[in-house]
Order: sequence, then structure tokens, then C-alpha cells
Amino acid sequence: MIPGQNVSNDGIETEVSIEAGKVILDGALGLPKQTNAVVLFAHGSGSSRRSPRNRYVAQVLQSQGIGTLLFDLLTRDEESIDESTGELRFNIPFLAERLKDATRWLMHRPDMRSAKFGYFGASTGAAAALAAAADMQGEIHAVVSRGGRPDLAGASLQGVHAPTLLIVGGDDEPVIGMNQHALAQLRCEKKLVIVPGATHLFEEPGTLEEVAKLAAQWFKLHLTAADKRSARIARH
Repeated sequence: MIPGQNVSNDGIETEVSIEAGKVILDGALGLPKQTNAVVLFAHGSGSSRRSPRNRYVAQVLQSQGIGTLLFDLLTRDEESIDESTGELRFNIPFLAERLKDATRWLMHRPDMRSAKFGYFGASTGAAAALAAAADMQGEIHAVVSRGGRPDLAGASLQGVHAPTLLIVGGDDEPVIGMNQHALAQLRCEKKLVIVPGATHLFEEPGTLEEVAKLAAQWFKLHLTAADKRSARIARH
């Protein structure tokens, strides 16, 4: 086994260093064999690439042939500052810029030149994902929010063109209202799904599995279905 890599039947997960402006961010890039679609994860406030919930969703996506990039939006020094002040976790423009930097880094990889990209955001990371998608029109083809705060994306919501799926827990009442408000602002293909019996972190049995299933369906539809249709047309 190559150091720093976890090999499975679905492909290889590699530890990567991502150039983001003047800093280097740690990440984990999981690429199933022959994938042509990758989803970048934007973690929520106080979380990291090691988030067990996001890692579970990433594993489900990889099992469906979709690549994933989980990475830390903050450096270790920034995490230390944020733990004390909380000033960075709600700085949506800052987080969105980091996500865009990671996206550009991924796009410049030789093996990613023909890939399609999507964003999966949780909590405040969902707002960063939507703000970044609005700025990278034509480059981001799908967005999924899990228990997110898309309302924090503000005016950027109306600039999002990528099909967007908002997933909220049925018992996460304040966040349901925030997502409904954000949904009304979006001008793209959009959908809100409320998972019955789920709270904010989807810790109840079966609820996170439902999130992963919904996300996989959305990304397969918008990141891979068009390629499969084109391939069928080309063969005929």
C-alpha cells in the first residue's frame, strides 16, 4: 500500500495539499476508477475534513462512481483563532474564496480537465458553497446543502445557476424556515427535502443514510447523467 493512500475496490483516496492563495490546506481526494465527476465538501462551523458525517456521505458518493474532495477550509493557526473568537466560521465571503481556490486547484490537475464539479455544504459551509457557485457560473454543475444555512449566502443566492438541493431535518424547525427563505431567493433548478424525524446533525437512525441517498441521486443526475446520454448518442 502506498503511504498516505487508502485503497478500496472503488478507487484510491489520497492525502493532498491544496494551494489556496498564500496558504496550504490539507485534504483527502477520493477518486473512483474512471470517474468524471467530483464533489467538493464545504464543512460547517468548527468542523474539518474529518467530519464523520461528511466522510460517510463521501463514501456513498464514491460507491456511486463520484469522486470527492474533503479538505480543511482553515489552516491550523486559523482554527486556533476561530476556536477562541468564532470570527472565521461565519465569514462567508472568506470561506467561499477558500472553496473557489480549492476548486481551481482541482481543475488544474491533468486528470480533472474534463471533469464536472459539484459542492456539498453543511451548516455555514452551505452558504459558502452557494456563494462560490454563484461566482463560478458554468464551472459548478450541482449543489447540495445538508442542515445548511443557505440564507447566509445573502444576495449571492440569486446568482446561483447550478441545480441546488436543500436537505433539512424535520425536527430542525428554525433551520427549516431559513431554508425556505433561501429557496424562495434561488433562481436556478431547486428542491427542498425535509427528512422526517431528523434533527440538525442527522444523528437519528437512518437519517444520515437518507441524506447520502438524496445527495447521490442529485449529483448523479446533474454531474453524470448528461455524460451518459452523450455517450449513448455518440455510439449511435
